[in-house]
Amino acid sequence: MSTYAVVGAGLAGAATTWQLARRGHEVTVLERSTPANAMGSSHGSARILRYGYADPFYARMVADARVEWDELESLSGERLITRTGSLDFGAVRDPATLASVFTEVGVEHELLTARAASARWPQFDFGTGDVLWHPAAGVVDAEAAVSAMLRLARTHGARVETGRPVTSIERTGTGHLITCSDGRTEEAEKVIVTTGGWLPGLLASLPLPAAFLQAFPPLQVMQENAYHFPYRDAPREPWPTFIHDTPEILVYGLPGGRDAALPDGRSGQKVAEFNGGRPIRDAAAQTGGIDPANRERITAYVRRTLPGLVPEPYAETTCLFTNTPTEDFVIDGADGITVASPCSGHGAKFAPLLGRIIADTASGERPPPPRFRVTT
Repeated sequence: MSTYAVVGAGLAGAATTWQLARRGHEVTVLERSTPANAMGSSHGSARILRYGYADPFYARMVADARVEWDELESLSGERLITRTGSLDFGAVRDPATLASVFTEVGVEHELLTARAASARWPQFDFGTGDVLWHPAAGVVDAEAAVSAMLRLARTHGARVETGRPVTSIERTGTGHLITCSDGRTEEAEKVIVTTGGWLPGLLASLPLPAAFLQAFPPLQVMQENAYHFPYRDAPREPWPTFIHDTPEILVYGLPGGRDAALPDGRSGQKVAEFNGGRPIRDAAAQTGGIDPANRERITAYVRRTLPGLVPEPYAETTCLFTNTPTEDFVIDGADGITVASPCSGHGAKFAPLLGRIIADTASGERPPPPRFRVTT
């Protein structure tokens, strides 16, 4: 068995640590702060699990990931996914095309007229055009998932080291020497880097072949804005998640979970514009400041499209998206170092499956899907 160091304990890092540890490998995860902390991309309790992809490759991956989530919930004894169903609408979203993918992949769904959808969900104004409903969608509790995977990894002997920012990784005769900001070091035969929005600042310093680094797709980190709006009437069951894509704006929404509870303990609906924030160099450059123009744009959207919400956000936050040009993930490596950026704002739903893919890649058991490769 090999020794591994995993750098970063967000969803991808936690999933990879768990998958490697359960196979009997010696694993140490080095987290710069605490797992799923607010400075990264895996914090909070509200991430969308949806099957709605125009690309059958990703729709099938969601189905595969759901099997992995079921196992994780069973082993951890926790409910990590709340089923809500999901709605897709808007001309650019093209619900009819998504429905054809669902038919191909075998995802339960209904393609409704806007009128029929409005009768079922009067809290939405769907405008005109078709609306796609798929009931198997839901909300992932990201923070609880990270905690569960690391807890299971520990039962298999993994070490989880917090407050350990990695400053350098050097190749040695037997593997790699990882140095942290406090001067402490770790040795591992193989290293896996899953640092999310911190990756752009670390990538060039990794001891990887020049050809690999030159072929690595450019990463654009976005500081995104998200808002929580109160419901006009307390829902008897969770609102569906939704994605609404028009030529003017791409908006998503989901029940807010624990992220912004109201005084009575309930939460509102989390609503955000996809890639509606501002570009930053990397996670170290984030400010946590909300863009007032974006707040105004989303509030106007809620007023226009979501009559079931009070168009006054009671809470707001920022988060990080680390985007590739194609929105495909990156999972590849060379010389004993695997770099994983399962990113572009849609990776959370795949977490336990991605952990398996990253572990397979790092161990050499199975190559990653070709579209995740840096070099062919």
